[in-house]
Amino acid sequence: MNKLFNTKNIIKLLAVLLITITVISCQRDGSAEEDDLPQEELTNIVLLVTEDGTSNTISYDYSIGAGGVPTIPLKDGKSYTVEAKFRNGNEDATGEIISAKDEHFLIFDFPKSNINITRLDGNDLRNDGKRVGLRTKWDVVKAVDGTSPFLKLTLIHSPQSVNEAKVGSAWGTVVGGETDAEATYNLSN
Repeated sequence: MNKLFNTKNIIKLLAVLLITITVISCQRDGSAEEDDLPQEELTNIVLLVTEDGTSNTISYDYSIGAGGVPTIPLKDGKSYTVEAKFRNGNEDATGEIISAKDEHFLIFDFPKSNINITRLDGNDLRNDGKRVGLRTKWDVVKAVDGTSPFLKLTLIHSPQSVNEAKVGSAWGTVVGGETDAEATYNLSN
């Protein structure tokens, strides 16, 4: 009986309990199977920006959690086609978002700029008739309309409802859901 309750056995039992509690408490609200694109898997958000009328596409890569903010130069009065790509290391995770389009929605917030957004996702409509926003047209009225303009791009997972319209400085709003990924890009002329 003394061997069952000795100090080594008690320490081992406590270690197992601590590990179990830690693993359980670090999970998201739903199970891993419910989330088709766990936020822990996204490492980069890349915006491919092409000025309309040109064939010059420039890539702006935001590394999640790595620091550093890319700057996208935009010209007032110009239009740009912008494609958002999501990566997990070297793997493209954008296809997972497209195949689960009813579970995703992008919000484009330009708090210190005047930019109009049109979603161009083509026939890849969500069941509610809305577009995720993986491909957009930006009509730049004024790229710099305040000090230190920026874009805050947010990928929402499992929103209850979405709206593509502009509310305040953001193109797109949601009810419910949680953030799968978020990136910030500086804007300049």
